[in-house]
Amino acid sequence: MKLKKPKFWDNPKLSIWSILFFPFSLIYFFLSYIKQLKRSKKFHVPVVCVGNIYLGGTGKTPLAKEIFKITRSLGKNPAFVKKYYNYLEDEIKMLERMGKTFAAKERAEGIELLIKNNNNIAILDDGFQDSSIRKNFSILCFNQKQWIGNGLLIPSGPLRERLSSIKRADCIVINGDKDNIIENQINKIKQLKIFYTKYKPKNLEILKDKKIFAFAGIGNPLNFFELLKKNNLQLLNYQSFPDHYNYKKKDLDNLKSKAKELNALLLTTEKDYCRIDGDFRKDIEKLDVDLEIDSKEEFINLIKKSI
Repeated sequence: MKLKKPKFWDNPKLSIWSILFFPFSLIYFFLSYIKQLKRSKKFHVPVVCVGNIYLGGTGKTPLAKEIFKITRSLGKNPAFVKKYYNYLEDEIKMLERMGKTFAAKERAEGIELLIKNNNNIAILDDGFQDSSIRKNFSILCFNQKQWIGNGLLIPSGPLRERLSSIKRADCIVINGDKDNIIENQINKIKQLKIFYTKYKPKNLEILKDKKIFAFAGIGNPLNFFELLKKNNLQLLNYQSFPDHYNYKKKDLDNLKSKAKELNALLLTTEKDYCRIDGDFRKDIEKLDVDLEIDSKEEFINLIKKSI
């Protein structure tokens, strides 16, 4: 969804906006419930789903890419499946850089195309809410800093489903630090294996002595800026945009001007970089990251069993 996240979504205190939007959240819940009544279809290849219930910024795509590498190392021929929306072209391009990607109006159609192409593992980047597909393994992604925000459904809050939907998951992956409070909330609903991930920048050497002006149009831009600070980069200033923001020439000219005033390097995320016109990329650097999974061997074994 292409939006700039309202601040009240992550405020645990109930705001007037959450109250005002609550009737629309009830409508959203009812429509979502109807969708869940669809009969699921089983496919001839294993389907691994990387999803979320918090809208945006939970690290689904990086984890899907890591699962692609894992399944390929196990001797499989995986491919990605993504439901096509034009505002998701940045994520589709990111996946295409890693491997074969089938983007279709319906995920089931994408899986059928994958099978015809002789791929034997379908990795869904998103799709936890798609009940039309029977999954072999479902992963729910969260970010430790945002967790479930104010705990309310869209538009009163950031949730696509209630936390109780964890019952349909096979494991949880949290991007961030170990958090016992979060783990206790999960375990009260269902006893699941919980894994933690961290982003490890790969190109710090060319950035460490540079002054930086950063920008990002992702689910939680502040997480990106904090990652830069955590790695001791000289972040002088930054600017946030809505998730999946389509950068126009005037936006990029303005960003270049601000960076020039600071005598700083203009830096963004890989996801944002994919949305920027090629003529502007020569003036912008992207942060390349690896996703590190704690207890990775245990995670690999779970994937191995599911496929």
